[in-house]
Amino acid sequence: MQIDIRKAENSDRDPIARFQVAMALETEQYNLDLFTVQNGVSAVLTNDTLGAYYVAIVENEVVGSLLTTYEWSDWRNGTVLWIQSVYVDSSYRQRGIYAALYSYVKRLVASNDSLVGIRLYVDESNKKAMEVYARLGMNGEHYRVFEWMK
Repeated sequence: MQIDIRKAENSDRDPIARFQVAMALETEQYNLDLFTVQNGVSAVLTNDTLGAYYVAIVENEVVGSLLTTYEWSDWRNGTVLWIQSVYVDSSYRQRGIYAALYSYVKRLVASNDSLVGIRLYVDESNKKAMEVYARLGMNGEHYRVFEWMK
């Protein structure tokens, strides 16, 4: 199976938005409003300062996506990419889609001196995802994420 990875384009908005709605329901039993999510995805696709989506394509179909956003690290004098909003279509899971997306982002970071690393957060109950991240060489030993959301 050929997996192609590329930066998302405006035409990818709807599959990415559908993925986000599906992910929220699947992982957190949370119903997102599709129209709001479409607008949120469009905001990133039209404004690189917010982040960047990357998509996995198999046979001309978007089968997975992730979002990267930026964190300035004064400790490292560079930008850390945060991976967020990861989703792989259920019929394509365990076929290397996320690994291909992650490898693409990792190559971006490795080839750009202003980028110093990659981080992501994962729900503590998502054991399968944590196993995948560990297998790809990431570790979750240092930090725990706390949040306040309006």
